[in-house]
Amino acid sequence: MKLLENLAKLCAILAGVLLTIITFMTCASLIGRNTTGATLVGDFELTGVATGAAIALFMPWCQVRRGNIIVDFFTARASERTNAWLDKFGALLLALTFALLSWRTTLGGLNAYNTQSGTMMLGFPEWIIYLSMVPAFTLTAVIALSQTLFGFGDAGEDA
Repeated sequence: MKLLENLAKLCAILAGVLLTIITFMTCASLIGRNTTGATLVGDFELTGVATGAAIALFMPWCQVRRGNIIVDFFTARASERTNAWLDKFGALLLALTFALLSWRTTLGGLNAYNTQSGTMMLGFPEWIIYLSMVPAFTLTAVIALSQTLFGFGDAGEDA
């Protein structure tokens, strides 16, 4: 699990760097637009692309920290054993969901590559976006499956 946790941290760091770069780009575009009238063409496209990739890259760390929403209204009075079983079942469902997302995102990326589709203004290749999401989705699925099989450890205790 330590390896998975370290990979999740790396993904989160990459997501943070990506969002920082997009923030600086957006600031530069806004400053240019409001001072000199010059703007970065397609900045909104790059923002959308990077934000989608960043969200995917944050998902493994979210799962390691057990940061997904847990609605315990109905299980607040259930036994600890029942709650542990429900948590593992939820992790299994999440693993299956992210495995499906990985598979479908891979197919979408291959299709985008084969058709050479790109964004409207810049023509930025869409397959690169998919490529950035697949490893993060796969890692999230592996982490959730590991949590299903081996438990949660103490990674999310203070989350």
